[in-house]
Amino acid sequence: MGLFNKLLASIGIGAAKVDTKLYESQLSLGERMIGIVEVTGGSIDQQIDDIYLSLCATYTKEVDDRKVTKHAIIEKWKIAQSFVIRAGEKKEFPFSFSLPLDTPITVGKARVWLHTGLDIKNAIDPMDEDYIRVQPNRVMNAVFQVMKNLGFRLKEAECKEAPYRIRKRLPFVQEFEFVPVRGEFHGKLDEVEIIFFAQGANVFELLIQVDRRARGLAGLFAEALDLDETFIRVTINEQHIQTLQTDLASLIRRYA
Repeated sequence: MGLFNKLLASIGIGAAKVDTKLYESQLSLGERMIGIVEVTGGSIDQQIDDIYLSLCATYTKEVDDRKVTKHAIIEKWKIAQSFVIRAGEKKEFPFSFSLPLDTPITVGKARVWLHTGLDIKNAIDPMDEDYIRVQPNRVMNAVFQVMKNLGFRLKEAECKEAPYRIRKRLPFVQEFEFVPVRGEFHGKLDEVEIIFFAQGANVFELLIQVDRRARGLAGLFAEALDLDETFIRVTINEQHIQTLQTDLASLIRRYA
């Protein structure tokens, strides 16, 4: 019977199970992600080599003129190694990690989740997945509010593969596309795209792309050649929040 149970456990029947419980499933960038991993023994004793947590996200990549969905690991942590879980036994492993500042926020099609895995030799590794809602921090919220105040509407937010010239540690960036629906930029610009690169807890480098609306024949040629797009880099922190609306308006106006 023991040998038969081992055989069943090796294909996942009667094997150990894992369940991750987060105290909060809605977090802001930089907040502590706190929880426990519960491991419950199956019908036999099993040797667990590692328990690891991986923070994952989806992004799109263009392949042969079509978009495909890819997965990326934002961060990975090992929380336990080399122990035996007895049949029917339950063990708990607490954890606490800061949510990385370059985690995409939950808007549009962006998906972020915590993947828990057990490493068991010669067996199917048990796993668990828990989705997380990621909220922007104070500086990001201030940028979103300013864009709204200036008459822009968030049209689309997408995690997409990053060109090598702007790529940081992750293979993707989260791009926010704003279109002017009222105010001084309505009719002057097609859109403004913003990418946030975290430099610290509340410090971001913004990569801003201003897409001017075509005006006349020369404008149409410029648009066809993508010459109507201007890229701007600017670093902001909490100290800039008070003057952010004036500063961003002046910046966009300069390239409109």
